[in-house]
Amino acid sequence: MNAVLAVKQYVAKMIEDSGPGMKVLLMDRETENVEYLIQELRRPKYSIYFIYFSNVISKSDIKSLAEADEQEVVAEVQEFYGDYIAVNPHVFSLNLLGCCQGRNWDPAQLARTTQGLTALLLSLKKCPMIRYQLSSEPAKRLAECVKQVITKEYELFDFRRTEVPPLLLILDRSDDAITPLLNQWTYQAMVHELLGINNNRIDLSRVPGISKDLREVVLSAENDEFYANNMYLNFAEIGSNIKNLMEDFQKRKPKEQQKLESIADMKAFVENYPQFKKMSGTVSKHVTVVGELSRLVAERNLLEVSEVEQELACQNDHSSALQNVRRLLQNPKVTELDAARLVMLYALHYERHSSNSLPGLLADLRNRGVSDKYRKLVSAVVEYGGKRVRGSDLFSPKDAVAITKQFLKGLKGVENVYTQHQPLLQETLDQLIKGKLKDSQFPYLGPNTLRDRPQDIIVFIIGGATYEEALAVYNLNRTNPGVRIVLGGTTIHNTKSFLEEVTAAGFRGRSTESSQAPPRPSSRR
Repeated sequence: MNAVLAVKQYVAKMIEDSGPGMKVLLMDRETENVEYLIQELRRPKYSIYFIYFSNVISKSDIKSLAEADEQEVVAEVQEFYGDYIAVNPHVFSLNLLGCCQGRNWDPAQLARTTQGLTALLLSLKKCPMIRYQLSSEPAKRLAECVKQVITKEYELFDFRRTEVPPLLLILDRSDDAITPLLNQWTYQAMVHELLGINNNRIDLSRVPGISKDLREVVLSAENDEFYANNMYLNFAEIGSNIKNLMEDFQKRKPKEQQKLESIADMKAFVENYPQFKKMSGTVSKHVTVVGELSRLVAERNLLEVSEVEQELACQNDHSSALQNVRRLLQNPKVTELDAARLVMLYALHYERHSSNSLPGLLADLRNRGVSDKYRKLVSAVVEYGGKRVRGSDLFSPKDAVAITKQFLKGLKGVENVYTQHQPLLQETLDQLIKGKLKDSQFPYLGPNTLRDRPQDIIVFIIGGATYEEALAVYNLNRTNPGVRIVLGGTTIHNTKSFLEEVTAAGFRGRSTESSQAPPRPSSRR
């Protein structure tokens, strides 16, 4: 299961079918696009058209297009199911922010998410059994909508049966509001957290002294070997590998700049120049990106901030956590965002602790000049993903094995202090692979259940996935032969976009320095 390959194969097929020199029009099936196409066919600018829709198109739309094609210029109309963003081979996104209003779907976003998710299933040629998070009404609703499409378009989903049917697992971001709030230390996740990745593009225009040709760069594992090899490595390893890349570049450089004294020299230079130029671009790009990450880490005191974040996410020592948060709130290098996120993590973890000191921390935020927007977001995040909402227990190990794992994790040493946290998704998928995921918490839609452990798993997170979760899926694929997992989400979050998601859902918090949890919505189970 490879989302990137699926889309590339569609594009290659389009180009092959239409022939050399042809213009190909790839469209989603938005009503507006169909109307534009009808107008184009009534007054065609070209002698022949190959039209490809990135999702299922209705018979009524096909009829309208046929009626508009009075000059018979349309050679072909096809459905190629690429109605999603293939981020990595095992990660896809729908680029939707603010999919829910409160605890319920925005109707337009539900329709779009259903389209995108069914397109992903069709492109991977999977007709899955469906499980969903019981504590989430949006998860159940999306499961039902996907099932309706599969039932309606049963001929499209009539793929060759496998011994173990594929599985679609639908989850809700509100079950784990911790993961999108943490600073990250692996390359891809760190770049997204500190610089932002938008369709594989990084905006570096605000980097001090940036050259014109590096104001926007592309990070894609498909055509950047260094990025492909380093995207899941931690920041310390990236620094070392950048150094090796630079040294390799320097070794090649003198050879390329030597005197061109013969035709053979010139020929060799011309043959090697594209590779040399590509390597030069790769070096410049990654040295700039890593340099900017290093600058931000130092400027924002992120090593110290991240260490306390990890303590809040992974340990249960309230006194130590409170002391460390208060200490960092007094540090002028800590930004408004980082100060607020530390208090958010504290609020989520110690929401019901007998010595909860959230009002005092909110007062500390106010005293250091943190904006009302961020102070309100503390209670908004608790309202969005607090204990009353969660279907899972984020902070307490559930059995002796988990307690032992947590204890050993604490003994691993300083080099792991910034990457102690494991997203809840890791545990959920681990249980699923072992056949231990509880039906009572993650029921099947319909009467049928899997008898065997799943092999092909598509997991989709309403409210957005993260690159830390993408890393967890990558590692699970690597360490579980025979298991293939693809992760998708309505979007791919960093902390800023996650807080936008919370605000867009209508959780705006309260300006009063109160630590009381809001009443539980009646729509929750």
